[in-house]
Order: sequence, then C-alpha cells, then structure tokens
Amino acid sequence: TNPAFKEALSRIEAHEDCRNLPMISFLILPMQRVTRLPLLMDTICQKTPKDSAKYENCKHALKEVSKVCCQVIPEYFQGKMGLQCDFLALQPFPLVSSSRWLVKRGELTAYVEDTGLFSKRTSKQQVYFFLFNDVLIITKKK
Repeated sequence: TNPAFKEALSRIEAHEDCRNLPMISFLILPMQRVTRLPLLMDTICQKTPKDSAKYENCKHALKEVSKVCCQVIPEYFQGKMGLQCDFLALQPFPLVSSSRWLVKRGELTAYVEDTGLFSKRTSKQQVYFFLFNDVLIITKKK
C-alpha cells in the first residue's frame, strides 16, 4: 500500500542488473535450485557404474534429495499451487534420437504475464521454438 515502496520496487526491477525481471523471480530462485537437485543426482546415478560400490550411495542420495524436495516445495508455496513430485520419477530426456526429427523451428514473440508482489504486468519475450515430431522445446537467449 506504500506508494514510495511500489515506486522503489519498480525502479529496482527496471534496473539493468535485474534484466527486467520482477522481484518474485528472485524470491523463487532458491526453490528452482532445490528442484534441480534430484535431476542432478539422477544424472550422477546414471553416470556411476552399476557394479560400483558408489552406485548404491547415489541411489540412496537421490531418494533422500527427492524426499526433501517434495517436502520443501509445498511448504514454500503454502498450498498456493497444486504441486506434485511426479517429475522426480521421470527418466532423462534423450534429445538426440534416431526416431526424432525436426519439423519446424523459429523465433516467436511470447506475451508473458508477470505477477509481481504488488502488480501484474504483461511483457514481451523473444523465444525460439524447436518443434520435433514428438516434443516441443521452447528456449530463450541469455
């Protein structure tokens, strides 16, 4: 409700160092890192030889990291979003496959609704789509 705070927040969000990102994106960044841990641990498990003594440790670590992730995320969002941890059971996604081919690719303008702490705004983002016969990949340049 404080107009001075809203003005300061808008000024900060518009600063070049923030890359036009709303405050909420910086608040959610730690959660994004937590959700990547199971994926990283799964990759480590896949790269560890199955006959190695370290393989069982990797599997145990993956299970524990997945549990933590499933506990932390709902508490962080406090029921604001319907979240499930089904993604933890996903197998790695092989981008290169003999049964996959590129159908179309191109740059598009996506209109994104940014919900900040105190405001809602629509912004344009340039995204690049890769449409394969079985998957759509949306990317953006950094």
